[in-house]
Amino acid sequence: MDPLWLAGFCALGVAVGAYGTLIGAGGGFLIVPVLLLGLHWPHDRAVGTSLVVVSANALSGSIAYARKKRIDYRTGWVFAVATIPGAIAGSTVVQALSGRAFSTIFGAFLVIVSTYLLLRPDPRGKAGAAVERPSGPLGWGFVVRHIVDREGTVFDYGFSMPWGIALSFVVGFLSSILGIGGGIVHVPALVTVFGFPAHVATATSHFILAISAATGSVSHYALGHVDVVPAAAMAAGAIVGAQIGGALSSRIHGRWIIRGLALALGLVGLRLA
Repeated sequence: MDPLWLAGFCALGVAVGAYGTLIGAGGGFLIVPVLLLGLHWPHDRAVGTSLVVVSANALSGSIAYARKKRIDYRTGWVFAVATIPGAIAGSTVVQALSGRAFSTIFGAFLVIVSTYLLLRPDPRGKAGAAVERPSGPLGWGFVVRHIVDREGTVFDYGFSMPWGIALSFVVGFLSSILGIGGGIVHVPALVTVFGFPAHVATATSHFILAISAATGSVSHYALGHVDVVPAAAMAAGAIVGAQIGGALSSRIHGRWIIRGLALALGLVGLRLA
């Protein structure tokens, strides 16, 4: 491959890694449109190659967030395991995906979520807030978490573990089908439905994504959906960019992280629709 093309793929990886890590997504929402619309790649090849980059980005970003002690590991491991069956299933059906109807419906869903986050940007989880068990279905299997990050900020929150597991399965499935990384769905759901603080949601989502995307990448590679050289170039850039995004996260308020995610959701939704 021409060195100029490799440099371009690497630069795209840096941008994807930085922004994706900052908002807790893998960055596939940037890669897939570029490969589909800019380079006219087949859908399955764009998805498989994107997931390899997402996996590298998520792993590097998770290391950055681990240093800040913002990852909820007890929750992350459970949710990550729940994404694996969905990721495998998604990679096997991507070739049979009709595309138009599903993309339109899912794109509209993302635009709706984006609008909701912009209208209600403040997360329910607040540092040091008291945690109360909700009534109704969201109180089923309710667990409480207490996290203190490296800067001494305290995060107390609670959520329904069974519903979180169900969400994670769906996230793994959608991530593997679309190649966009599960964080684009996981983070807003963790913040708005499950009451996670924004910083903890982005960090934990990245940890989950590292495992989910790696599983999907292996499945796609086995099916011949990965273009190895561009994937390696973008992955190298994403590893560097993820460290940049992780460093910037401490300087940006959770409200702006959610607004950045809302913008990304809106762009992906419009692209899909």
